[in-house]
Amino acid sequence: MDRFYEVMFIVRPDVEDADLDKLIAGFEHTVTNGGGTVRSTEKWGRRRLAYTVRKFNDGNYILMTIDADGQLVHELERRLRVSEPVIKFITVRMDEEQKRLDKIKAIRATRKKLSAQPAAPVEGAPAEPAAEAPAPVEAAQAHA
Repeated sequence: MDRFYEVMFIVRPDVEDADLDKLIAGFEHTVTNGGGTVRSTEKWGRRRLAYTVRKFNDGNYILMTIDADGQLVHELERRLRVSEPVIKFITVRMDEEQKRLDKIKAIRATRKKLSAQPAAPVEGAPAEPAAEAPAPVEAAQAHA
């Protein structure tokens, strides 16, 4: 059963572009040989890290979206862990997240929008306050 995953990994900033492309191609090869498919690979470029990781303050961010089973993801994570240029990685299962978002959207679609409906009159409030305002004035004139 293939599931949809996002794999984000950060590569050392001193790795050259040619070596970075070889590294990415190696991980893509791992996925395709394991029976998975690579939906896309995005190179986000060099960015500052939130905190120092292995004495690096910058890193090259790469995002891979893949369809794979659990064993293949486990193997990919193992290769990311032992790969020397990779300083950090995270894998997120996105099909569960998409299922959760679809469920929330369905619930929201069934609810009635209060802003789209006309405002209901409040009980105990006068229907026409202008009609009652002249009455006290007339009573004051009658006493004079």
